[in-house]
Amino acid sequence: MVLLSCPFGGPHNGLTAPPTRRSGLSVAVRERRRHGGAAVTEEIIPGFRFSRCSYLQSLLRPSVIRELELGRHGLKLLRRNPSSFTPCLDGRYLLLGPDKELNHAEISKFCKKDADAYPRYEEQLEKFCKFMESLLDSHPPEIRHDGGSLMDQVKDKLHKSAFWSHFLQHAYKLGQKDMVEFVDLLVSPSSKVLNNWFESDVLKATLATDAVIGSMTNVHTPGSGYVLLHHVMGETDGERGVWSYVEGGMGSVSLAISNSAREAGAHIFTNAEVSQMLVDEKTGEVIGVQLVDGTKVHSSVVLSNTTPYKTFVELLPPDVLPEEFLSAVKNIDYSSGTTKINLAVDRLPQFLCSNSDPEAGPQHVGTIHIGSESMEEIDLAYKDALNGVPSKRPLIEMTIPSVLDKTISPPGQHVVNLFVQYTPYKLSEGSWQDPRIRESFAQRCFSLIDEYAPGFSSSVLGYDMLTPPDLEREIGLTGGNIFHGAMSLDSLFLMRPVKGWSGYRTPLKGLYLCGSGAHPGGGVMGAPGRNAASVVIQDLKSSATT
Repeated sequence: MVLLSCPFGGPHNGLTAPPTRRSGLSVAVRERRRHGGAAVTEEIIPGFRFSRCSYLQSLLRPSVIRELELGRHGLKLLRRNPSSFTPCLDGRYLLLGPDKELNHAEISKFCKKDADAYPRYEEQLEKFCKFMESLLDSHPPEIRHDGGSLMDQVKDKLHKSAFWSHFLQHAYKLGQKDMVEFVDLLVSPSSKVLNNWFESDVLKATLATDAVIGSMTNVHTPGSGYVLLHHVMGETDGERGVWSYVEGGMGSVSLAISNSAREAGAHIFTNAEVSQMLVDEKTGEVIGVQLVDGTKVHSSVVLSNTTPYKTFVELLPPDVLPEEFLSAVKNIDYSSGTTKINLAVDRLPQFLCSNSDPEAGPQHVGTIHIGSESMEEIDLAYKDALNGVPSKRPLIEMTIPSVLDKTISPPGQHVVNLFVQYTPYKLSEGSWQDPRIRESFAQRCFSLIDEYAPGFSSSVLGYDMLTPPDLEREIGLTGGNIFHGAMSLDSLFLMRPVKGWSGYRTPLKGLYLCGSGAHPGGGVMGAPGRNAASVVIQDLKSSATT
């Protein structure tokens, strides 16, 4: 029997892991919450259904959508066009999206030279995304610690040789010039990358939000260029970099995957929180899990979809892991500067810089960037949080999915998502548990939106706010980090979650990591779960023949 342990975090990776079930194995999913984890839809305010944590789709791997037949199981993507709107206090605005003519016309309002450069910038990023693609859908060529049989060792060496050969072929095709540009993007601050391409502050700041979103870094942090690339790697219906809403909210992603899993025979249990993993005292192998209610569930394999910290520090007995490994897990950067605010409003915001028609317009369709008129604004917001103070003028990504999705709010009213930065996990004065501090920060965000769309605050019917400590407590995200750990260069590929253990296996036989803390990282991707499943199948086949 294979048990899929999914006690915390977004369920999408945990649910994606059960391709193991197609190998004739018995699979059980144990989920802590009733609704699932971070990719979830919840009706917090009557009549309004919120994507409470994750709120957009693009990174979900095409291989996952195809193999699990998610379209047949109810997944419906709502493509956004335009995809981005940045209002300015001087009365101007910038719209961007998949329409190349629109992009050129919009950017030309700020800088003709930038408008001409933008298609070349997109071309280069797409080229780099294609280069990275094969890395996302395969497990890293990690050195195996268990040795294995002679046949296993030969297969392992062949796999590594094939991997690096394939990688070098792609690097050769990319060419030396582009390879140098690629490395420069990986290691550089996003500010340097964007300054090399463009002149317009508004364009650079709008693009820079993809480099800092969800992380406690700023535009001048070396390596933030990779995070920018990570956020344009996705696609919607084959179109690169296009983000979409999901009809019914992000919970529909988890629901479609669970429908596919159930059809193939997997058993899914919610409200089934895991309190600890069971370890055989004699062999040191993980042999199952114990639930909060005391129930013990035995299995030959456990895949953990929670963060590395919760998996290895909180759910395992002390002294069963190598000290060096445990220390590395504790030293992963779990810091977060993100707060999610979900609002119910009685009307659409009316932006001063655009059409005042009360009906939905292009400015309402995509991500609305508030406080993103220059990279200096983003940097100042970051510096506030670095000193333990919620940003005085926070960076806000605002989305209104109900403009396209008519299933999540009453007629004429809307669901609004605010993804806000920067909010430190620990405040220099006071605590996020203080209702006055929480209300003060929420009103600060609403007042900032009022500057661009007067009257927005008065449209709010109710709201739900998740600060970093809330995300940790309610969703199980250590430190409130939405990626299960920083996406910095020292925490990627062969170093994710920690150096020497990037292949989904762990120091304990029978235990595998399948969440966003594993390669290739965070976002609603499904790749860590799918890749981990392939490793489990490989190991089970190997043990069956020995």
